[in-house]
Amino acid sequence: MVTPGASDREKLHASVVAAIEADILSGELKVGERLPSEAELARRFSISTRSVREGLQILETKGLVRRRHGERAEVVRDDVEQFLGSLATSVKTLFAEDPAYLVQLMDVRRMFELEVVGRLAGGEGKVSDAVEAALADLAAAKDFGHYAEADAKFHLALVQSLGNEILSSVYANLYGLITDVIRLTSRVPSKTQAEGVAEHRAIYKSIRSGDVEQSRALMREHIDNSTTYLEQAIDAAKKGR
Repeated sequence: MVTPGASDREKLHASVVAAIEADILSGELKVGERLPSEAELARRFSISTRSVREGLQILETKGLVRRRHGERAEVVRDDVEQFLGSLATSVKTLFAEDPAYLVQLMDVRRMFELEVVGRLAGGEGKVSDAVEAALADLAAAKDFGHYAEADAKFHLALVQSLGNEILSSVYANLYGLITDVIRLTSRVPSKTQAEGVAEHRAIYKSIRSGDVEQSRALMREHIDNSTTYLEQAIDAAKKGR
């Protein structure tokens, strides 16, 4: 008899997590409602009660259910915004354990922001006044912290300009982490403030001119460079320990 490995068990409890999570976020399962017993869930999904418990533990970590000894799990959250906030908190925990995860965050930014600038340049959404305001703050920044904050606001304003509420919510929940990344990357000697401002203005101008490919190319170059600076900053921090 072959004993299932860790990866096999993960596949088993993933079905429980996906199904219950979907029911909670769709409103089919309400806050305060009790889930079926572990034995009932095991029968429904044709898995062991151990796999059910592993699935419920994940749901509890996400902040969607609460478990108490001797009681069935209770739904405690159905709000997408709060759910994403819990997710962002989990991501922050990963970063605290290993700063190298910040590089993966840059990859997520690249996926989001290349799509955003391409769509904005293509005529979707409406570039908000907050983008221009962030550019003005970048140029007027008197210190390192002010520049990093204005830089992050520029990118957040672009994402919000597209008008996709879910994307804006996801990005906003990661906003604090992105600001921290920008602070780290800006500390690596690479370019002057004037060059950084010019880089952001070029992205903005390209979007305004409706050049989809150039907008995407400029944003890709910007984030790729920032990723390189981030890796250098992380290496420097490790050597300084």
